[in-house]
Amino acid sequence: MDTLNAAIISAIGWMLGLAFLGIGIGLGLMGARVAEAVGRNPETKNDVIHATLTVAMIAAVLLLILLAIAFVLLYFNPILI
Repeated sequence: MDTLNAAIISAIGWMLGLAFLGIGIGLGLMGARVAEAVGRNPETKNDVIHATLTVAMIAAVLLLILLAIAFVLLYFNPILI
């Protein structure tokens, strides 16, 4: 039973770690492209910023849903019952 608990906790840790790493890299690349786009064409700044913030909010919501799923797996895991 301890081995199963350790495997589940390790898998959840890997899942959250890779998700946060992916979101961080993705938002960083997106920010670099936004800065490049606004630098090339400053008059489209508002449109680019609004689209970028929409995508960032969607990514944040999905990350919060993943965090909720991870806590459900940690505390209400049907395998351990």
